[in-house]
Amino acid sequence: MAKMNLRQTIADLLKAHPNERFTARQIAEWIFANQREACEEKRKNSQQDLSDDAAFLWQLVAEIGSNRPVIQKRWPQIRTTEGRPRQYYWTAASEAAEVAEVEKQAQANKPGKLSEHDLYPLLCRYLHGDLKLYPKRIDEKRATNRHGPNGNKWLFPDLVALENLGEDWDQEIRACVQQAGAQRARLWSFEVKLLINRANVRETWFQAVSNSSWANLGYLVAADIQESAMKELRLLGASYGIGLIRLDTGAPSESEILIPARERSEIDWDACNRLAVENSDFREFVSWVRQFHQTDSAQVGKWDIPEAVDF
Repeated sequence: MAKMNLRQTIADLLKAHPNERFTARQIAEWIFANQREACEEKRKNSQQDLSDDAAFLWQLVAEIGSNRPVIQKRWPQIRTTEGRPRQYYWTAASEAAEVAEVEKQAQANKPGKLSEHDLYPLLCRYLHGDLKLYPKRIDEKRATNRHGPNGNKWLFPDLVALENLGEDWDQEIRACVQQAGAQRARLWSFEVKLLINRANVRETWFQAVSNSSWANLGYLVAADIQESAMKELRLLGASYGIGLIRLDTGAPSESEILIPARERSEIDWDACNRLAVENSDFREFVSWVRQFHQTDSAQVGKWDIPEAVDF
């Protein structure tokens, strides 16, 4: 009687049908239909009662799933989809190229698709309406210097914000803190993306690290965060202190902080000086922060606050 080599059988099936996708159930049914002798030998040697065909198929499905990590390590060309039920397929494309193509198709097929710039006012709505921050857009195109191809994307954040720590304080407390020279504001920095997936997770994260190193709190924000990237994002968050926000484009108030940022007690004013010298938007932001400390009012700045939001 023939003995079944399940891993090799799965690899041979997928390789013979490149780019065609199969669920574990479909693979199990193909094996049962095409390798009946090996299946009967496996059924006979099993310690479980697999006399019923349905029970045998379910056992095959379970073994396919449990063998998936080993199969994909041995045959890197075998990939699986992220949704449920998971689908298995063979492809010669690199993982980065494949994910980029999936992202491109998803955006192309999405009606009324958003651009990254469309996310900025939505994020401002969430920051001001829910977190009570005073946000400002920083346009990297206003930089006086260019640091090579796409160099400025590693220097300037997409948005910055001021948090008035004494917004709800009693007037006497606010005056006391002002006289004592204690901290009265936190400065936030945001790097915004449409999508974070396993292909771009590290690049987007370290861009946020680079652009937010000057601030008390730095965040990476995305409208679409694929589950395949979350493990890496949590590890990076623990190591570098950058936070993560999922932006709900349909209802910004439903956005959520998935990973809280780790606060830095001091502002890096040397880094701020470089940003202010090279970008008029950032220099204006620093000016509004200065006026806030002078007047104890954030209303001195023309913040990017949607008119519909007021508190």
